[in-house]
Amino acid sequence: MELRALDPLRITEIAPCASGPSHPLPLLLARIPAGFPSPADDYVDKTLDLNELIVKNPIATYLVAVEGESMVGAGIHPGDVLVVDRSIEAQSGHIVVAALHGELTIKQIRVRGRTVWLVPENPLFEPVRVTSEMDFEVWGVVTHVIHALAH
Repeated sequence: MELRALDPLRITEIAPCASGPSHPLPLLLARIPAGFPSPADDYVDKTLDLNELIVKNPIATYLVAVEGESMVGAGIHPGDVLVVDRSIEAQSGHIVVAALHGELTIKQIRVRGRTVWLVPENPLFEPVRVTSEMDFEVWGVVTHVIHALAH
C-alpha cells in the first residue's frame, strides 16, 4: 500500500452564497422511515429554506466543489459541495479548508500543544505536520457536506 502526503483533493470551484430572495421548499410534517411511508403522511406542513438551515453567516459563507479521495472517511467524496464558513475559528477536530504553500486542501485539523497537523480521513494518505517554515492558513471551516446520491 502506497501512502501519499497530500492527495490531489482539489477545489474545483468556489462561490459565495447568494444573499438574494429565498426559495423555500416544502417540508413534510412526518419524518419518513427508510421503509414505506404511511399514505396518511402525504401532506406538507410547512416550508424550509435551505439557506436558513445551512448558512449561518452569509457574508462569510462559500460553497466549495471538490475532487479527490483523502476525506472519504469523513463523508466527503469527489464532486461534493462543501459549505464553508470563514467566520468560524478553527478548533482541533474541525474539517477545514486550508491553504498550504498557496494550494487549498481539505483536511481535519488537529492541534496537540503547539503542533498542528492536517489529517486526511483515508488511510492511503499521510497526515501533514504544519511547521513554522510552511506558508499555512486556515481558509475556513466546513459546516456541511452536500452530495448527490444520483448523478
